[in-house]
Amino acid sequence: MAIIKKFRIRSFKKLDTVIEFENVSLSFGNRLILDNLNFKINKGSIHGMLGPNGAGKSTIFNLITGLLKPDSGTIKIFGEDVTHYPVYIRTRKFSTSYCPQYNGFFTDLTLLDNLRAISEIVIENKNYRTEKINYLISKFEFDNIKDIKARFLSGGQKKRLIIAMALLSDPKILLLDEVYAALDVLTIKMMQEIIVNLQQEYGITTCLCDHQARDLLATCDIAMILSNGKIVAEETPSNLVKDINARNAYFGENFKFN
Repeated sequence: MAIIKKFRIRSFKKLDTVIEFENVSLSFGNRLILDNLNFKINKGSIHGMLGPNGAGKSTIFNLITGLLKPDSGTIKIFGEDVTHYPVYIRTRKFSTSYCPQYNGFFTDLTLLDNLRAISEIVIENKNYRTEKINYLISKFEFDNIKDIKARFLSGGQKKRLIIAMALLSDPKILLLDEVYAALDVLTIKMMQEIIVNLQQEYGITTCLCDHQARDLLATCDIAMILSNGKIVAEETPSNLVKDINARNAYFGENFKFN
């Protein structure tokens, strides 16, 4: 397998922390989803989350955005306690964009009108709106499909549209939920290159989760394994696949990264 990233951030000692979970726990009814979770996501890094269904990956995204509140613990963004901040403050004050696994766009609007609709919310200057939309259409190669309704786009085109919509607000933090799900090999490679390019070109801090372990690891600087509400391992991709706890909880004995 080809390695997508040309470099990896291996040391975070001198980097600023963008997102931090301190002793975060959350239950749904009698079911414990996250159990005293502690981790950091550092500025400019691509941070991956792996784990079986129900491990809490999407729940972590919902906690970061403010769609959920923890039962206990503290969530910080750029060092500020945001545990009780509503969604709109986290989005605007801390420049956070979230790309959900499903939907995330207006199905009956064209690709172009989807971009226009969101731009009217997040960009005040009309001239800059047009400039930004034109830039994204060019960057994501949307010229030939911009007048097609979103519901008729392919899976990969929809994923690219959702990311483009998220970039309209010039985010500092980008959350990608199951970004490679149900995509073909060539489209996955295109998505990987887009994600890495956002890091290299704009320094965007990205957190993504997926069940496509090899594809996720090829994109990340750091990845962690979630199991039974806890982080069982967190390392660079090459070290993570060698970790005995990661193998026992998720990869198995025969998994190979490259």
